[in-house]
Amino acid sequence: MKLSAFFHQALHLGLFLWFLILSSASASEQRPNILFILADDFGYGDLGCMGCTDIATPNIDSLARDGVKFTDFYSNAPVCTPTRTGFMTGRWQQRCGLEFAFGYQVEQFRRVKSEWVAEPDIHALGLPLSETTIADRLKSASYATGAFGKWHLGFKDEYNPTKRGFDEFFGELLGHADYYKHSYYDGTYALREGLKPGKEEGYFTDLVNERATKFIRDHAKQPFFLYVPHLAVHAPYQTPDAPETPMVTKETMHHGSRAIYKAMVERIDRGVGMMLTELEKQGLADNTLVVFSSDNGGERFSRNAPLFHHKATVWEGGIRVPCLMRWPKQLPKGKVTAQMAITMDLHATFLAAAGITTPAPKPLDGINLLPLLVSDAKPAERTFFWRIDRSNRKQRAIRQGPWKYINDGNTMDLLFNIQEDIGERADLGYQHPEILEDLKSKLKAWEVEMDATEREILVR
Repeated sequence: MKLSAFFHQALHLGLFLWFLILSSASASEQRPNILFILADDFGYGDLGCMGCTDIATPNIDSLARDGVKFTDFYSNAPVCTPTRTGFMTGRWQQRCGLEFAFGYQVEQFRRVKSEWVAEPDIHALGLPLSETTIADRLKSASYATGAFGKWHLGFKDEYNPTKRGFDEFFGELLGHADYYKHSYYDGTYALREGLKPGKEEGYFTDLVNERATKFIRDHAKQPFFLYVPHLAVHAPYQTPDAPETPMVTKETMHHGSRAIYKAMVERIDRGVGMMLTELEKQGLADNTLVVFSSDNGGERFSRNAPLFHHKATVWEGGIRVPCLMRWPKQLPKGKVTAQMAITMDLHATFLAAAGITTPAPKPLDGINLLPLLVSDAKPAERTFFWRIDRSNRKQRAIRQGPWKYINDGNTMDLLFNIQEDIGERADLGYQHPEILEDLKSKLKAWEVEMDATEREILVR
């Protein structure tokens, strides 16, 4: 059975079970508000609830206290754009031809009449218009939809969030920009209010927090989907409350410190507190599904402990991320789960929570997590794949149950028991050659399926 068919069947089974659980609920309970806060380059261990001691994150930590904390949650990719693609579409990003982040490719290509044509403009690429987004689906179900933060799925107007299912958008379109000047270091102005250039002044994280909180207030009388993809804590590392900070340049892009990183994280936490307080004020807290996660592992000033490596790699430090999920009316309180899950699962999960049962235009690869979270059964075994090619260093990995196979740069085959060796230090391939070969075979089959998918854009 093809992987896509397997996950499609799993999705429908999950939906069926979930609606059995909700069968006695009222109509209003079946239509929760949905709030998804996505941090950028956030370290696995940079929350108090994940063991951090030098950064205060009481508001984010409250989601773990009052909801579910994942220990084995993964991003679709170790960099920005492809993970966001996985969430927006509910599918492997390779099916859309988006395997790397816009703005960093050595070469970029656009498909024109079955030919690959060089694309010199890093601002010209975007999420293929043939793809249906999570916002499209929820908007069609009468949800108010808003996105506030970093988009990174296309700079041109046709890729703007307001063209991809969102009623409202305020934020920056590119992969990063100066937090005060809102410009990319090449001078491109990134801030938008819908399709128009945004003219707001102030620290970007503060602006996002304020606009997201206002959206909750403005739409308290109808179901809403609020997507808050922060730029923080992505570079440039610029501290809040310092408007005199010089404009970022290519040379100063990664200057910073743990202290600056700390301040940036705590400003995200302040915003989470603002949103949670507004939900309480509007009487929406019990029936709002709130999720916090990151688009990939942390970078240079982050704390990925106890994981190895960082962003842009398929080692655990590049792809395992924090994820907290709170929905008081439906989810258990204070649960810690080792259930393997991945960013694109949130697409199917949000559709299920909203009561959307119509089939997706294209089969989803992610599954509805809700039945797994309300169950006391052992975590279901799943299989995830990663592939990325950066500067001629092609990285591949697969995790199935406790086992993970990784090949970093075509150098050698490595096998780890992740449950016993979370830091990926002890290669066990020589002890379990049959497991290593099985995982290699499954990874190869996945790559063949992904490469056979018709794609509009290829990123190398």
